[in-house]
Amino acid sequence: EVAEMARAKGRDDLLSHHERASLPGRSYPNGAHVAEVVIDPETGVVTLDRYTVVDDFGNLINPMLAEGQVHGGVAQGIGQAVQERVVYDEDGQLLTATFMDYAMPRAADLPMISFTSEPVPSTANAMGMKGCGEAGTVGALAAVSNAVQDALWERGVRQADMPFTPHRVWEMLQGAAIAAE
Repeated sequence: EVAEMARAKGRDDLLSHHERASLPGRSYPNGAHVAEVVIDPETGVVTLDRYTVVDDFGNLINPMLAEGQVHGGVAQGIGQAVQERVVYDEDGQLLTATFMDYAMPRAADLPMISFTSEPVPSTANAMGMKGCGEAGTVGALAAVSNAVQDALWERGVRQADMPFTPHRVWEMLQGAAIAAE
């Protein structure tokens, strides 16, 4: 409607629905995340000992901002993997609606994050860039989940689902100990 009104006033130059932009190809970032965890068998607390990220975002305009983006995403992923749990009652009422009930990581809960950029310029755009927006979160979920599952496997736990809260991890360890008897 807006375009039609503009055209009626002789402003055909404002908007054209016939134009289309297309890219010659797509660019995807690549990377690897490694999490090292320690699980206290008495309490079920998962502690992240070390966290390493190597990413390829192509050419970076601002490397410090990209590193900050990764750090923030890793913190989000760690929180989702080991703390954040949404709980509803039988009527669908959200029970974890406040920060008293919905745990999120604090700085003290996070390890030092080692980040390295290994850029390979993209051939899909003139500046050789790739996206980096969600790389931290996506990689962290997989790295932390796999590290926790690997540690639990050593104790006989064969099925483990996120979030790896202390109580849930403790229950898994107790169940594996009973099954082993």
